[in-house]
Amino acid sequence: MSDTTDPADDAPVNVRAPSPIDRAFLTGQDNVGTLLLVRHGQQQWPDPDTSVSADWVDPPLSELGHRQAECVGQYLADRPISAVYSSNLSRANETGRAIARHHGLEVEVIEALSEIHLYRDLPQDQKAVETLGQKAMEGVWERFVQTQRWDAYPYTERSEDFRRRVGWAVESTIVSHPGETIVVACHGGVINAYLAELLGLGVDMFFRPFHASIHRVLFGHGKRVIETLNEESYLAANGLLTH
Repeated sequence: MSDTTDPADDAPVNVRAPSPIDRAFLTGQDNVGTLLLVRHGQQQWPDPDTSVSADWVDPPLSELGHRQAECVGQYLADRPISAVYSSNLSRANETGRAIARHHGLEVEVIEALSEIHLYRDLPQDQKAVETLGQKAMEGVWERFVQTQRWDAYPYTERSEDFRRRVGWAVESTIVSHPGETIVVACHGGVINAYLAELLGLGVDMFFRPFHASIHRVLFGHGKRVIETLNEESYLAANGLLTH
């Protein structure tokens, strides 16, 4: 029997090497992972007339927030997610669990993913306005509007310290999952802190994430590349879109 194999079948396949722009943006490369930063669903806001500072630290999800968490969980149900992390605060942890259960995963809690500690150094059994006074509070709020920096708030975790702990916490989730897709369920301030640092921005809050929105970051080859911000089509389609 004659050999009918075409010698060309054994020839090496010419594979185009990644271009500089591919390498810069992690496109078309092996071993690139995806970080999905997910903001928690809407929280149950404390009563502003009767609440004290401590009541604002860890409110649970509202009824709408639970629906938003279920919605993002369903949206990600058919994605190949390898791990789910969350902050220690209940609204983020509940959102993470709504995602993780579709993949048979447990949520790993990282306390350093918690939201900015506003008025951390004031008495937590009082309202901030009782210590600072109404005029001072109005000045604080106006200063934040002007600067979009957490340092506008007195007796609060410093912006630099917040960015440092958030950066460490997020990077600690990435290092164990090269080439994989992972979820970090956290907070609007946390998402801004991490992304602002990647972008080299001086402001702490440069955009407002929707509740239960998704923000994608590619990672690999020593790089981090922001792919999308504020994905929310699944929320809008179900009438669940809120800031």
